[in-house]
Amino acid sequence: MTLIKSISGIRGTIGGLAGESLTPLDVVKFSSAFACFLKKRQENKAFRKLTMVVGRDARISGPMVDHLVVGSLLGMGVEVINVGLSTTPTVEMAVLRHKAQGGIIITASHNPMEWNALKLLDENGEFISAEQGEEVIALSESGNLKFAEVANLGHLTIDTEAIEYHINKVLDLKRVEVEAIRRANFTVVVDGINSTGGIAIPLLLKALGVSKIIELYTEPTGVFAHNPEPLPDHLKDLSLSVLKNGADLGISVDPDVDRLAFVCENGKMFGEEYTLVSVADYILSKEKGPTVSNMSSSRALKDISEKWNCSYSSAAVGEVHVVTEMKAKHAVIGGEGNGGVIYPELHYGRDALVGTALFLTYFAHKKENGIKNMSDLRASLPNYFISKNKISISSQVDVNSILHTIQEKYREEKVSDIDGVKIEFEKEKEWVQLRKSNTEPILRVYAESNTKEKAECLAGKIISEIKKMK
Repeated sequence: MTLIKSISGIRGTIGGLAGESLTPLDVVKFSSAFACFLKKRQENKAFRKLTMVVGRDARISGPMVDHLVVGSLLGMGVEVINVGLSTTPTVEMAVLRHKAQGGIIITASHNPMEWNALKLLDENGEFISAEQGEEVIALSESGNLKFAEVANLGHLTIDTEAIEYHINKVLDLKRVEVEAIRRANFTVVVDGINSTGGIAIPLLLKALGVSKIIELYTEPTGVFAHNPEPLPDHLKDLSLSVLKNGADLGISVDPDVDRLAFVCENGKMFGEEYTLVSVADYILSKEKGPTVSNMSSSRALKDISEKWNCSYSSAAVGEVHVVTEMKAKHAVIGGEGNGGVIYPELHYGRDALVGTALFLTYFAHKKENGIKNMSDLRASLPNYFISKNKISISSQVDVNSILHTIQEKYREEKVSDIDGVKIEFEKEKEWVQLRKSNTEPILRVYAESNTKEKAECLAGKIISEIKKMK
């Protein structure tokens, strides 16, 4: 059993002992603490009652956790707007739509179905900062939570139109061109992994005028059809369906629909790193401006930015860090190499819906200008490969010591400790990064080079060195 408290909220496996996994008691304490935090944050602002938006993905524990969260917030005197089965970016936009003071998304993102989590949003529909997260954790552990008396209990409102609203706002964007997508006559296979992407993505594709939509695992049962992280080994059914149906592409999202990956017409992965790279290529062709990604993302975004005479910056891993850097640089596009596209024209959050709409517009225009298929489109972009690996770590392992040892060993290279340890080998145009996950008990080891073999060799070398230290 596992319980992790971090800047990403509270995340853990369902069941077990309170304080050691995500139990009803932990859910109540944490949601109540967040409401208390928001009350303190808003105490000098004029509004009748604190309003919060709640939404969830389709995982099995969702209804149980949802009842606990909503009940806790009502007990704190909060006006709750529940959008029900939804997506992370949809909840973020609902906070803005309803002018709420915050929100809670019930999802463990790409984690398996025995996990669940509470992700915390501020009044801008953005994730709270690390410092704010620490304050919420401290409140949840203090026991100093004052609930409302009966006359001041909150009220519950159900919003059944949140996804429709989100889709309409995507369609309203200048850079989303429905007619171009319609002319392209696309056949698209969608893998909804039996979560809320199976609701939102087909609805979006219909609204975009996609000619033929083939649905795979789109019933939101919460029984994930495969490992929910959209990686090649987990998307074999999607690849086979693309080939079987002669589709132009396949679309995969994670359970809360903030990550987006594509499969090419030949059944091969487009590469989740290239979701952001391709969308950035399209946006920068229309409007010049800075770009941002995290330090674990491909250098291909930097190449694309330089192609359009635009600047590129990197940030620590984590959406909140990327958003902070994007605001500081006034970036026109940004995100993370895990398939997370952030388009500020819509909102500051990773969003697979806007990513899909912008990508299909880009692909449609490329087809009109001679690009035949997804494979050709991928070949037209800078060519790098990232080997993404993870090592399970126990609480007894001193991760900081491991990182320090690696840093010292490679001190002659260009080394950054902004986010874990990143070593750049300038001569070979390679890099490797080691960082502890904020959401899982693992150490991530990412390496990039200009061939898959070189990237895997570099990652394997570092992993071997780490294992000798454990």
